[in-house]
Amino acid sequence: MPELPEVETTIRGLKSIVGSKIINIKINTPKLRYFIPKSILLINSVRITKIKRKGKFIIFYLQNKHSIVFHLGMSGRLRLYKKIEFKHNKHDHFLLKTNNRKILIFNDPRRFGFIDYGLHKIIDSRKYLTSLGIDALSTALSGPYLFFKISKSIVPIKQILLNQTIIAGIGNIYASEILFNAKISPLKRGKDLKLYQCNMICKSSRKILKKAINSGGSTLRDFVATDGTLGNFQNNFKVYDREGKKVSGKIVKKIIQYGRSTYFCPFIQKK
Repeated sequence: MPELPEVETTIRGLKSIVGSKIINIKINTPKLRYFIPKSILLINSVRITKIKRKGKFIIFYLQNKHSIVFHLGMSGRLRLYKKIEFKHNKHDHFLLKTNNRKILIFNDPRRFGFIDYGLHKIIDSRKYLTSLGIDALSTALSGPYLFFKISKSIVPIKQILLNQTIIAGIGNIYASEILFNAKISPLKRGKDLKLYQCNMICKSSRKILKKAINSGGSTLRDFVATDGTLGNFQNNFKVYDREGKKVSGKIVKKIIQYGRSTYFCPFIQKK
C-alpha cells in the first residue's frame, strides 16, 4: 500500500502539470471505493494552481476554487504521460488531460482508492481530512505530543503508528522500520512507553521517511513513480519482509498484529 514516501514521490513527479489547465476528464470506471463525483466532468480550461499532500492524500487545488482529491488505496498509482506516448492499460479508471499535452492516469487494480471533487471549503471539511493527526514529517510531531496521546493506551505501539488520527502518513511497512530504528518493540503498549522513547519514535519517523522519499519510495508490488520508475528503498529495509535474516547479527522475526505482518528483532527491540 502506498504510504507517505510513495505519495510524496508521486507529488514531486506531478510538478510539470502545476500551472497547466485541465482541458478534458474521462471516467472509465464510475465507482472505485466510492463513486467518482460526476461534477468532475464539468471541469474545462481550469488551471491547476498547486498540488499538495495531506497524510496519504493527494490534493489538486484548482483556479475555480475547487479541489480534486486522490487516495491511492492499496494498489493505486498516478502515472503522467506525454500525449504521444500514452497507451491505455488495464485498470486505467480515470484520465485527466492538460493543455501542455500531458495525460494523468489513475490506475488501481484493486479499486480500494478513491477520487473526490468539490469546493475547497467542502473538501477541507471532509472527515477523511479533518480526522488526520499531525503529519509524520511535521516539526510539530514531538515526543510530548505522542506521549500525551498514548499515555493511557493499552494498544501496542506498532498499531498506534498506523492510526492516522494520531500520526498521519505512516503505514505498515514504515512502522516496522521506524520501530527498529528507535529500538522499541512493536509489542510495547502505548501506556508503557516513556517520554524519551516517544522522542525516539518521532525522530526515527522523520529519519526513515525522509530516506525513503530520497530513494523514490518502496516498490514491493504495485508502486511506481509518475514516470514509471521504481522506488528502491526496499533495498534498505532492515527488518520489513526479512524474516529469518540477520540484522546486526541477530535474527529478524515476523508476527501478526491485528491482521497485519510485523517484522522486528526481539534481541534489539526488547519489550
